[in-house]
Amino acid sequence: MLEALDLFWNMTMEKITAIKGIKDVLPKDSPVWHRVEMTAREIFGCFGFCEIRVPIMEKTSLFQRSIGETTDIVEKEMYTFRDRDNELLTLRPEATASVIRAYIEHNLFASDPVTRLYTMGPMFRRERPQKGRFRQFHQIDVELFGDDNPASDAEVIFMLMHFLHVIEIKNLSLEVNSLGCKACRPVFSRAVVDYLKGRESSLCPDCQRRIHTNPLRVFDCKVESCGSVITGAPLIPDFLCADCSEHYSRVRGYLDDLKLPYETNARMVRGLDYYTRTAFEVKSGGLGAQNSLAGGGRYDGLVQFLGGPDVPGIGFGIGMERLIACLPPEERNPYAAEIFIAALGERAQKIAFPLTQELRRRGICAAMDYSGKSLKSQMKRADKFNCAYTLIFGDREIEENCAEVRDMKTKNQQRLPLDHLLEAVTDLLKAR
Repeated sequence: MLEALDLFWNMTMEKITAIKGIKDVLPKDSPVWHRVEMTAREIFGCFGFCEIRVPIMEKTSLFQRSIGETTDIVEKEMYTFRDRDNELLTLRPEATASVIRAYIEHNLFASDPVTRLYTMGPMFRRERPQKGRFRQFHQIDVELFGDDNPASDAEVIFMLMHFLHVIEIKNLSLEVNSLGCKACRPVFSRAVVDYLKGRESSLCPDCQRRIHTNPLRVFDCKVESCGSVITGAPLIPDFLCADCSEHYSRVRGYLDDLKLPYETNARMVRGLDYYTRTAFEVKSGGLGAQNSLAGGGRYDGLVQFLGGPDVPGIGFGIGMERLIACLPPEERNPYAAEIFIAALGERAQKIAFPLTQELRRRGICAAMDYSGKSLKSQMKRADKFNCAYTLIFGDREIEENCAEVRDMKTKNQQRLPLDHLLEAVTDLLKAR
């Protein structure tokens, strides 16, 4: 029995750490996350986008159909499991498929022919953890359904760049390309396969397999030898049909009208099978080798493929961890109180406790120490909270029916009546 208890206690005392590749967002880091998310909501709202919140878990078939069964995400990276009803479920590796599923399931297309949505939250992929890549990562995701006009492509790209500039991301570069459509892309794919034949030995094992399953993914391979092989490969703009060529030209024309700097990158492809026509990527010079900050494109036909109406779509995703890695840390305490109440002694504590809660109920950030420490210790705590004022009272002040309030910046003090302390403190803070 004693041996069993010893084993139990040894097990319970063992330190448990976070899963590899999954990070905590600590209080000191959360202010910058709040600022980025709040700015996104404000800017996207100005462009007519509404927030939607979708589950982090979906039926596996949703991602297999939308992303493509031959992609690295589906083949290697998804967190998939069977639940107790033997249903195959997956933690979402990206957001577009989930937003489309909700768009179809709730008939959002019926209320407005053009639907603008965005969502934020965690995604899950079992990648090799490295700088800018995590197994749980967070994305801001934007989707526009129902408009295939090139102006919509330019608008979405412009909104993305505007957002990144507002939150002061530096050293940005925008790249655009066209991936063609179901009419012209097969011709390009065949040309790529013909080019790669005879060069298989120079490709990595994954790209050797991709030649037969998803040849365009060779363009996206990060292995140096594959990059050398693909240098002389055919370029997709040379294979665009007349409609795709015109669409691509008009998108670039709108970007020129908006005076938005960009580069064309004829070798750029997206990592998901559903993209058609316009594709774009934003890179940052502050991220090193993994320099992709955001990306997206058009995916006409995907909504219908997932069981919805035949409506076009375009969207983008922003990696939050990478975005925040480009920003300086917020120079402020994650919790800043307006007033700290330093209550000295049991009688003062009894008055201070309900006073603190009532101030908070009125929307005032108030802090209090319940441990009954010395005035010096409590003043240090007030400094840590970066309080504007500290309210000080103990037995002597109670006898004199008053409390001292100190301006923590000027160090000036004044007396407030104890009988009307709540109103006096409220008025003082309102007058700031």
